Amino acid sequence: MASNPTQELQNEFLSTIRKSQETVIDAIRNWAETVQSIVPKQASVQVPLADQLPKPEEVVASAYDFAEQLLASQRTFAEEILKVTSPLLPGDNAPKVGASK
Repeated sequence: MASNPTQELQNEFLSTIRKSQETVIDAIRNWAETVQSIVPKQASVQVPLADQLPKPEEVVASAYDFAEQLLASQRTFAEEILKVTSPLLPGDNAPKVGASK
């Protein structure tokens, strides 16, 4: 339910990105299946301290958790800048910080 043209544009952009991501995942899945069927099974290689390395899923989760915290921090910073500079804006044009999320 888009409430304004900006929101509609953002929703359309996100939808397009999701469709593109799905296409890429399907292509990579097909590629990986093809490679698995061609490449012979490799003997297990032991890497020293491999059991102490984080799993790829943990690395991705950690990176996105950090990015989420950073983005939240930047939003708070921008909102605070708007608050302290709002007296400089004329009339009712002062931003309503935190009003829409």
